[in-house]
Amino acid sequence: MKVLKIDNNQGSYSTTGDKYNSIDKINKEDLLKLVNLTLEGDVEIDEYSEEKIKNQAHQIIYKSICEKLLDLLKRKDEFRDESERLFLQEYEKYKGGSS
Repeated sequence: MKVLKIDNNQGSYSTTGDKYNSIDKINKEDLLKLVNLTLEGDVEIDEYSEEKIKNQAHQIIYKSICEKLLDLLKRKDEFRDESERLFLQEYEKYKGGSS
């Protein structure tokens, strides 16, 4: 699913895969959804291009979000492994305390 795209010289995002919103309208709930979508499955992101995005506000916002999501994609397995390890440690701690 494409979550970030550049179209008509503007950056846009989607949390559903069908309806796109202007990147400058994004809120923290939408950002969290994009992070979860990135961690859960295969997402597509149009690479940032200053030449393709004419609006300076869109450039700044799109570039920042794009970089963060691409970094998260690269580190997805590392992030999952760390989360599972922390969960297992807590699980073992509470499991041992209930015996």
